Amino acid sequence: MNKAQLVEAIADKLGGRQQAADAVDAVLDAIVRATVSGDRVSVTGFGSFEKVERPARYARNPQTGERVRVKKTSVPRFRAGQGFKDLVSGSKKLPKAGEVSVKKAPKGSLSGGVTAKATTKKAAAKKTTAKKAVTKAAAAKKTTAAKTTAKKTTAAKATTAKKAAAKKTTAKKATAKKTAPAKKAPAKSAARKTATKRAAKR
Repeated sequence: MNKAQLVEAIADKLGGRQQAADAVDAVLDAIVRATVSGDRVSVTGFGSFEKVERPARYARNPQTGERVRVKKTSVPRFRAGQGFKDLVSGSKKLPKAGEVSVKKAPKGSLSGGVTAKATTKKAAAKKTTAKKAVTKAAAAKKTTAAKTTAKKTTAAKATTAKKAAAKKTTAKKATAKKTAPAKKAPAKSAARKTATKRAAKR
């Protein structure tokens, strides 16, 4: 059975060939897109489609027998459900024409499945956001601590420089005080000598 025959087989149930063709296209497109994105498409009673990573390996060229290196790739995989397997093996009888061979999904399970997936994705997004926030806060704390340390170091250096300058100024003043009397002393001795000479002349 090809795609056209599949459309013809379900056209009566869907009310026309065009509606059946649109339905088949929509289902196949949804399965392909979900599988390519890495999601597992599971249909109860029928089977599941999933994306599988195939590692790099060596294979043999069937024509030449030469050993060839095969690159790592991704391949789609279909696994038949237990209901499908039982019908094919004959352990269960196929329903009469007009009845659905694949189990129908219970009421609310379709919307529930979508909601569960959406909730899981939202929870994962929230966890990621929380981790980013914690990382940013830690980085901000480290930066603030570094800035504070730098400010303290700069303040300590400035205080040390001021103290050193004050010590130098004090030392200069002390030196100036010690030097001043030494200069005055020769002046006094000169005055005394002059007075002595004048007294001797008289």
